[in-house]
Amino acid sequence: MGRDGFIGGRMPNIESIVRQINQEFVPHFEDKLRTYLANQDREWLIEQIVRLSLDAHSLEEMDRRHIKDEEIKRRAERAVRVQALNLDLSKLKTFLEKYKHYDRLGLTKDGLLKVNAPKKGNESIRPEFRSESGNELLEHTKDVLYGLLFGDASTATVFDRIQKELLTLTVPRLKSDALDFMKATTELSAMGTWQDPKGAANDLRADNVLLQIEYGEIEGELIGDGIVTALGLINNLEINEEILYGRMENIEQSTLIV
Repeated sequence: MGRDGFIGGRMPNIESIVRQINQEFVPHFEDKLRTYLANQDREWLIEQIVRLSLDAHSLEEMDRRHIKDEEIKRRAERAVRVQALNLDLSKLKTFLEKYKHYDRLGLTKDGLLKVNAPKKGNESIRPEFRSESGNELLEHTKDVLYGLLFGDASTATVFDRIQKELLTLTVPRLKSDALDFMKATTELSAMGTWQDPKGAANDLRADNVLLQIEYGEIEGELIGDGIVTALGLINNLEINEEILYGRMENIEQSTLIV
């Protein structure tokens, strides 16, 4: 490069400047990349090379299969944990006695939720805003909810379910991942129109998802009480809505055809 930034006595253009910078930095980039890749897992490297050789459609299909495999794995792991709960009426009553009146204040006071967690109605609560015990309680609560909704002999869940109920939940689409562990769920899109007269939790034109799940209820409707308690904990520990709207109703005939 010549005097005053000129190259060969001529004013440089953008292409020549980029070439000059590339010549200076590419060797360093290659060295760092090689060093990084040399320390990576062999299977991961193979997967990345395969991805580079695929077209966009094949990549999309590959990612879809990977997501499905991960989902199956997570559900299998949850089923094992639910089986270990040996969920029955006695265990349900214990869960209700311990957590039925828990709110955000109680979770914070007991050190399960950190005081600097996002305010209700804002973004979801990430794991770093919960203590280790709080994260364990959240996972345990999801296991209990799974058992209440879907548990049967295969998961060592024992309830005398005497009637069919339909649970309908309204969840913001951006927060619906918190409930992605639930199976046999009908998902519908919905725009929110509800407004809080006090202005605390307006839902005008919000992008919501309606989740509908059939489950079996027992005498005394304690399954419903357990579902409400579990969803309350999940909302206060993760979803973080001012109001998590849900409805449970008796259904005479299933709308799901198997």
